[in-house]
Amino acid sequence: MSNSITLHTVPKLNRMFRFQWEQAQEAYVLLYPEGMIQLNGPAGEILALVDGERDVQQIIVQLQQKFADAGDISQDIVDFLGEAHAQNWITL
Repeated sequence: MSNSITLHTVPKLNRMFRFQWEQAQEAYVLLYPEGMIQLNGPAGEILALVDGERDVQQIIVQLQQKFADAGDISQDIVDFLGEAHAQNWITL
């Protein structure tokens, strides 16, 4: 797991960003004062569960239930959250 992210970490979206579904892009996006980041499908699914209340374990469980055919995606989720934190999209 990432150095700073554990199963008990509770990620929260950075206040500088707004997460939303963008119909024109047909994708989830992060909006910020200078622009927009279009997220791929998995990134959008993960960030949709980042609410400042769920911990990483709860996010993993929900996504593994939703995408049961994908196998064990827990490390992918932790890795993405680590990258999102490095990009300052989320706080811990």
